[in-house]
Amino acid sequence: MNKFLKINEKDNVVVCLEPVKAGDEIVLSDGSVIKAREDIPSGHKMSVKAIGHDQEVIKYGFPIGCVTENIEPGTWIHTHNTRTKLNGILQYEYMPDAEDISEKLKMMGKEKSFFHGYVRDDGRVGIRNEIWIIPTVGCVNNIATALAKEGNHMIKGSIDEVVAFTHNYGCSQTGDDQEYTRTILSDLIRHPNAGGVLVVGLGCENSNIDVLKPYLGDFDENRIKFLVCQESDDEMEDGIRLLQEIIDATAGDRREKVSASKLVIGLKCGGSDGFSGITANPLVGRISDMIIKRGGTSILTEVPEMFGAETLLMNRCKDKNTFHDTVDMINNFKEYFTKLGEPIYENPSPGNKAGGITTLEDKSLGCTQKSGSFPVMNVLDYGETTDTTGLNLLCAPGNDLCAATALAASGAQIVLFTTGRGTPFACPVPTLKISSNNRIRDKKNNWIDFSAGDVLEGKSFDQLAEELFDMILNAASGEKLKSEIAGFHDMAIWKRGVTL
Repeated sequence: MNKFLKINEKDNVVVCLEPVKAGDEIVLSDGSVIKAREDIPSGHKMSVKAIGHDQEVIKYGFPIGCVTENIEPGTWIHTHNTRTKLNGILQYEYMPDAEDISEKLKMMGKEKSFFHGYVRDDGRVGIRNEIWIIPTVGCVNNIATALAKEGNHMIKGSIDEVVAFTHNYGCSQTGDDQEYTRTILSDLIRHPNAGGVLVVGLGCENSNIDVLKPYLGDFDENRIKFLVCQESDDEMEDGIRLLQEIIDATAGDRREKVSASKLVIGLKCGGSDGFSGITANPLVGRISDMIIKRGGTSILTEVPEMFGAETLLMNRCKDKNTFHDTVDMINNFKEYFTKLGEPIYENPSPGNKAGGITTLEDKSLGCTQKSGSFPVMNVLDYGETTDTTGLNLLCAPGNDLCAATALAASGAQIVLFTTGRGTPFACPVPTLKISSNNRIRDKKNNWIDFSAGDVLEGKSFDQLAEELFDMILNAASGEKLKSEIAGFHDMAIWKRGVTL
């Protein structure tokens, strides 16, 4: 394995692929020799050119910040000598490559693949046949959990599992904050991975069952049932009876062969490191392209981790309206920060920095590579469910649990989650963990489903993309992922307002 990687010919830094010692020499493609001036950790950056004070650091072919002192070749480039260039709300100009967008639009849906899933009455396809218990309010979380425990003794036929998705909201909320909670809950109640749902309410909460029902539209009363605990003499007895009815209605569901055009994948990263932007995220970008070529859908979120790379997405928008929607999403999210008196660019995290990510631009340019190369077709508000094939952008924060739950609520049946440091969490849908390096894969094999680190060992992206795509189709057809085997299920709602 090479000791370093120069990602783009324009770059004035390289990424160290293994720890570098002071005095180590590297040879660039032009034959020049650079000697490391200090020890540099794996995944971190080393300058290969002199960079004057306040001049730009270039990585991925784009600026990731400015140095705060004069830099000599061979210097460790990181938070101690680099600052972000980002500031405030910006004006943007739509500058698309119209020819490229046109050619990519022609490629959408031209290839074929298949998986075996559950075709629901509304035409959407589930990749699991689970029974979900969804509380309307945090007050009944323990009842939901207890019912799920009992329900798992009752499952039969094709039912995978009974899962309770607890949360802290549904009451003492106001305005849009309350509306978003209702929207997320109704999205999950209608999710195609759930063959049936028991909605458990207390009775006196703001988002009680009578309030929530209109958000659902038409639904199958045999598969979605409701329990109001304050109206029940014995909520456990009534809940178990309702679960049995749902199980009886769902157990006979069978998988059938369906087109990969029915797949909706969520794109997410967390615990990123200096390798995420050169292995795992570009690999997932290739998967996004493969899904879209088959007529499917991918959803990219984590808006604060688009800051600094947003113009790359804006210039891929299919038209001016989509461009303006993307601009609004970016600037509205910045205003969300400023209204709360918080700095817009409070990023990267301590773990990101330890892994070699220096500025938000550095993080964002790596993060957005998960979107692949196809045009942006649609922009979704938080809680909005996609009805547009191709690449969608979703308004949600970078927080892993909030963002992954938002992806599920928007219709993703599976989330591809890249990580350089590892995490055990899982969202309401199967969460496929892709490590950026083999060290984390080997250390946390019980968490990681696939490693993109083999790119650093000589495997091609094309080969890895084919292997990962096959794993996704297998998972969509019922093969359990590591987090599912462990029994992990999480959800989190984005809190955006006053608590009464």
